[in-house]
This record gives sequence, C-alpha cells and structure tokens, in this order.
Amino acid sequence: MTQPNRKPDERIICALDVPTTAQAAALVSQIQDAVGFYKIGLQLFATGGMELARDLKAEGRKVFLDWKLHDIGATVEKAAASLADAGCDLLTVHARPQVMAAAARGVAGSNLKVLGVTVLTSLTADDLAADAHSLSPAELVELRVRQALEAGIDGVVSSPHEAARVKEIATLAGRDDFLIVTPGVRPSGAALDDQARAATPETALLAGATHLVIGRPITAAADPRAAALAVAESIALI
Repeated sequence: MTQPNRKPDERIICALDVPTTAQAAALVSQIQDAVGFYKIGLQLFATGGMELARDLKAEGRKVFLDWKLHDIGATVEKAAASLADAGCDLLTVHARPQVMAAAARGVAGSNLKVLGVTVLTSLTADDLAADAHSLSPAELVELRVRQALEAGIDGVVSSPHEAARVKEIATLAGRDDFLIVTPGVRPSGAALDDQARAATPETALLAGATHLVIGRPITAAADPRAAALAVAESIALI
C-alpha cells in the first residue's frame, strides 16, 4: 500500500466492502491519499479483517470496524476490550441499551469510539412494520439516539434523513462531540443500490452528519481515486 502524501478529508469513510483483503488492499493502493479513513465490515471479518486493520493503522490511516456487535453484555464488553487493543478508531454495536453500555465499559481508557447502529439505511417503514415495530424509522432512530446518549457512547450510525434530528437531540444533551456517521451517501447521479434512505454528501453534512460512509460510488468506479477526490471536492467548503 502507498503511504498518504496529502491530508485527506477524514469525514469521508471509504467502505471496503469487497470479498478479500487482497482486493481491499488493492483498492487502498489505488485510492492512495484521496481517503484516509476506511471501513472494514462483516464481508472481510472472516478473511483477515483485523490484519488489514492493523496494516492500515501502521500506514497512518483511520479504521472503522463496522462489525455491529450484539450479544450479552459480558461478551460484548470483552470483545470491545479486545478490539480496543488493536488501536482502531470506530466500532459499531447494535443500539440496544445493554449492548451499548457494555461496549462503553469495554473500550474505557482507549481511543476506540463506539457507535450505536440505529436503523439500517436499507430499511423502510414497511420493513419495520413487518418486524412488528410500531415506530417509524425516524421515531426508532430518535429512541435509540436517546438510549445511546444515556449509555455514554460516542455516537450513532443513522441515515442522512435523520441526521438533523440526531444533531438536535445530541446538542440539547450537551454532547456537541457526538458522532453522526451516515451510510447511504450517494453522490448526485449515483445509483441508490440497496439504500432506501440515501442523500448526497453535501446534504448529509449540512443536515449534521460528522462522517460519510461511501462504498460503491468510490470502490466500483473506473477510477476510485478520482471518484474519492470528486466527493472531497464537493464538500470542501462545508
């Protein structure tokens, strides 16, 4: 992989959602200094994801472990503690009170920040209703944001559509440092793919997002580096 030689916009998190760590490393080499923050998700979990994470950290890049931990409190606490030792930057857990509180205990004293996953950006109101939820996506996000604040974690993952309300709730709670990480971000004209609640990078940031997770619009582009730089340029003045 190539060492970065310019300061990238670390609000952009490139999702390395590819089958193998070799493919992920090749993408990083292509993108070079256009992105400095990378997401390692479940697709790479069983194929050397932690080794890739350590390599990226050794190169001075930031790493988002999007593993959505969800288990009994003791297990989540121990898993979070183990991951904190790897020196990564962000870790996702499901936004359930016991899970979030356990993860917060596990990473205490480290630099690893915990994010609660509120409602997946692929889900619609009909999807929630089919799962016996009486709340809309926006209402469920609001509930889980309040629970995340009570649990003392560092932020949440939500769609850009809820970012403004998340920001408002966090500000009222005195948490101006609360992270709002938004997947479902698509540059203007890009395909929505499986995202039901998407927005452009500019719209997401103006709504209150602190970070943008962008995958296929960068990684599936003919020139991933150029695609990443185009996103960075589009938000440079925000």
